[in-house]
Amino acid sequence: MSDFLLYLNLGWEHIISLDALDHQLFVLALVAVYSYNDWKKILVLVTAFTIGHSVTLALSVFNLLKVPSNWVEFLIPLTIAITALDNILMRNNQKSLMKMNYYLALFFGLIHGMGFANTARMMLAKEQSIFVPLLGFNIGLELGQIVVVFAILIILFILLNIFKVNKKDWIMFISSGVFALALQMTLERIPF
Repeated sequence: MSDFLLYLNLGWEHIISLDALDHQLFVLALVAVYSYNDWKKILVLVTAFTIGHSVTLALSVFNLLKVPSNWVEFLIPLTIAITALDNILMRNNQKSLMKMNYYLALFFGLIHGMGFANTARMMLAKEQSIFVPLLGFNIGLELGQIVVVFAILIILFILLNIFKVNKKDWIMFISSGVFALALQMTLERIPF
């Protein structure tokens, strides 16, 4: 049980810590197009991300997938920039954008999963089974994402209902900010 809790905490920290800005920005970009009434759809969305994340994490731990860390560190903010840009370009077609975000969450979750792979590989070298550590990590990651999502939804609820912010303006403002930050991270991490 202590191993499970250790990895649960690692998953939680992977999304909640101050060092997790890239994951927080990605979740923000994915969720920006939804409203608080869509919370069930959003939970499916972040679960799709977790599934993609856990698949590549498991493949990496088993040494079935190896991508140089400098490329992973470059690709992660690139996925965030693409998601934010997609929000900006498709903000007038929210239904299509919401459908697209499920695919982006799953596919880009595959890339984000490689970001923790080297650390996980070193930590799991002594483990007989990776099931408990991966389960703990992914539950922690999912719980952290849910907290981030609900914080975003509370802010969105306040802005839309109390301050009467236009939803398209919210999408444009948030997505532009996320795009700018992600683009800066991407340019700083060019691997060649």
